[in-house]
Amino acid sequence: MSPSINQEQLKRMREGKGFIAALDQSGGSTPKALRLYGIEEAEYSGDAQMFDLIHAMRTRMIKSPAFDGRRVLGAILFEGTMDREIDGIGAAEFLWSKKQVIPFLKVDKGLADEVDGVQVMKPMPDLDALLARGVAKGVFGTKMRSVIKEANPAGIKAVVAQQFEVGRQILRAGLVPIIEPEVDINSSTKAEAEAILKTEILAELNKLTEGQEVMLKLTLPNTDNFYAELVAHPRVVRVVALSGGYSREDSNAKLAQNKGVIASFSRALTEGLSAKQSEAEFNKMLDDTIEGIYRASIT
Repeated sequence: MSPSINQEQLKRMREGKGFIAALDQSGGSTPKALRLYGIEEAEYSGDAQMFDLIHAMRTRMIKSPAFDGRRVLGAILFEGTMDREIDGIGAAEFLWSKKQVIPFLKVDKGLADEVDGVQVMKPMPDLDALLARGVAKGVFGTKMRSVIKEANPAGIKAVVAQQFEVGRQILRAGLVPIIEPEVDINSSTKAEAEAILKTEILAELNKLTEGQEVMLKLTLPNTDNFYAELVAHPRVVRVVALSGGYSREDSNAKLAQNKGVIASFSRALTEGLSAKQSEAEFNKMLDDTIEGIYRASIT
């Protein structure tokens, strides 16, 4: 029998007010995240030091009085963060026990090369072992990202089919998958891609059986409330939006126009935070940011 999903966390994720903090930059995007945080590449050497610094940044955010379950429903962790501790407690356990924030784990290994206007996920041969570790460490769900660059029906079908195939594997492990087929905000065929994507997602959702529930993480659509059918679907726990390169101001404005969709922002969450800020400045900036994203998420 597969492990069972935490029902208290499931109820909170389905009904709670707030948003999901994406704290899951991986090796490729970490130097940029640190640079935006005010730490230049010349200030550290090697991956070990880089990951120590990003962990310190995430720890600072998580421990901030601004960051708790009143406004932050969940947080997506990079594998390296899940394996580390905050104040002597595993990061996932700390989030839930100390902050009432539901922990998620990024499980994909990055993107394959572009084919048919999309990038599917690279193979994940060790996924079952990673999922078992996530369950043992108190993780509730997972996140995995593909990218759609063109309104190519074959490409989009391949992306969605792969996402749901892996999603079923994650469900069997007792975790809730966040299905993330990101549509590039700079795509010249973004609206057309979103129309194909919605059709493909609905087809896959309708194949799921009772008790198989997923979350969806989608680019903010060109048309307001375009994903209303997905928000209302009985197999969907929650629809969350990625900022996708939009500024925080634009992200929040677009999000507020999509009823029932909540934020799962990464860059828009850390915008304006700096390693050089005092604790008071840092906490004030983070508090203002969290409040703005929270307000846009409860429309």
